[in-house]
Amino acid sequence: MKKLLSIIVLTTLALTTFAQLKEIPNQEIPTDYGYIVEVGQQMPDIEMELTDGSKVSTASLKGKVVMLQFTASWCSVCRKEMPHIEKDIWLKHKNNKDFALIGVDMDEPLDKVIAFQKKMKTTYPLALDPQGKIFYTFAAKGTGVTRNVIINKSGKIVYMTRLFKKDEFKEMVEVIDLLLASS
Repeated sequence: MKKLLSIIVLTTLALTTFAQLKEIPNQEIPTDYGYIVEVGQQMPDIEMELTDGSKVSTASLKGKVVMLQFTASWCSVCRKEMPHIEKDIWLKHKNNKDFALIGVDMDEPLDKVIAFQKKMKTTYPLALDPQGKIFYTFAAKGTGVTRNVIINKSGKIVYMTRLFKKDEFKEMVEVIDLLLASS
């Protein structure tokens, strides 16, 4: 029995290893995701102020794989997803000079964003988004906040998610890994 269990575990590990992406999936974004940007489009020109007061712009992110995570303290799905982003993406790639992850907090004041980050125990940078100006550059008014946008080193949007769906999240992690491996 132990031998059979060992074989099953090793086979599963082998299949998981071979299941890694070899290319970016051709993603069709459902209309109900509410995006106004498209896969293949250049990242819109934006400027963000991080909670530490530093500024980040589209131009300063050029040449990096970028993940924009749209969030808010009142968003229960965001709260569910953030620990996974911290563990599966940020802690893995935070020291890679070719990677940037920025959580974009929709329309909340600095003190609330700092308290939210502390409560969530996340360490990746958060940006302020007064009136949702950055959010509404990517998504239509009236659409939900939980979403991620992955941008390649040439500044093109290559992958987008909505809500926290485990399969979609896993694929997004693989997309980031693939983009960084092709450096």
